[in-house]
Amino acid sequence: MAYQDLQIDWLKCFVAVVDAGSLSAAAPEVHRSQSAVSMQLKKLEAALGHRLLERGPRSQQLTPEGQRLLGYARRMLDLHAETQAAFHGRVLTGHIRLGVPDDYAARYLTPVLKRFAPQHGAVEIELSCEQSTALIPQVENGDLDLALVSRDQPRHGTLLFHESMVWVGSPEFPTWRRDPLPIAVYESASLAKRSAINSLALQGRRYRVVYNSSSLAGQIAAVESGLAVAVLTRCSAPPHLEILGGKHGLGPLEPMAVAAYRSQASQSNEAVDSLYQLLIRTLRSTAD
Repeated sequence: MAYQDLQIDWLKCFVAVVDAGSLSAAAPEVHRSQSAVSMQLKKLEAALGHRLLERGPRSQQLTPEGQRLLGYARRMLDLHAETQAAFHGRVLTGHIRLGVPDDYAARYLTPVLKRFAPQHGAVEIELSCEQSTALIPQVENGDLDLALVSRDQPRHGTLLFHESMVWVGSPEFPTWRRDPLPIAVYESASLAKRSAINSLALQGRRYRVVYNSSSLAGQIAAVESGLAVAVLTRCSAPPHLEILGGKHGLGPLEPMAVAAYRSQASQSNEAVDSLYQLLIRTLRSTAD
C-alpha cells in the first residue's frame, strides 16, 4: 500500500494551530490566510487517514491521533529548521535573561517558548520568576534583558493586553463575611495590593492585612486555609477556589496592563530581539 508523503507546510500549519489555539491566530504565524491553513490541515488529515483536530468556533482540540502526531511533527520541523540553518545563513546564538511573574509563566510564557525553542535551540534562556515590581527595576538597570510585566506606567514596555483581576476565596470558608475583611497581599508596592485596597476603599469596607507573601503559591495557601481572601490575576486563579464578587460584598477591580519590557542594553542583541518580537506577535494575537 502506497502512503502519501507528508508535506512540511502541512505540518507547520498543524503545529501552528495547536500552539496558537485557533485557525485565525495561527494564520499570521505561517503567513497564510485562515482558509489556506484550513486547507493544509485537511490535506494532512487526508494523507494520514485520521481526523487530527476537533474544530470549534473559537478553538481547536486535538484528537487522540492528533496528539500522537504532534510529537512527530515537532521533531520533523526541528530537523527541517536545523537543516535549513546548516545550509543557509547564521544560526542564532546568545544568552537571554528573561523575567516573568509566577502568575503569567504557565499561561502566557509557555506558548511563546514552545515556538521559540525549536527554531533557536542554540540560544540559552535564563529565567527569573518574580513580581513585576522586582522585574521592572532589573530591566531598567540591565540585569534582565526582557520581561513580561504588569506595568504601572506607559513607559514601562510595549502593551500587549489587559489581564482581568479577581477576588478569590475558599469555598470551604466564608472568609468574605468577616468584618474587618482579612486579606492576603503581595509586597507593599504591588499593583494587585493597590487594586484591592482601592476597591475596598471605594466601598467603604473595612479590611485587615493578615498575610503577606511575594509568591503566588503563598497567596493561594492563605486562601485555601481560610485565612484570607486575595486578589489574583484571572489566569492564575485555581479552579478549586471561588471567584468572589458583588454578591459577596466585593467590588470590581482594575485590570492589569501586561507589557513586554526590554532593556536598553539589549537593543543590539539579535536573540533578545527575536524573542521580544515573538512575545508581541503571540500574546497580542492570544488577547485578540
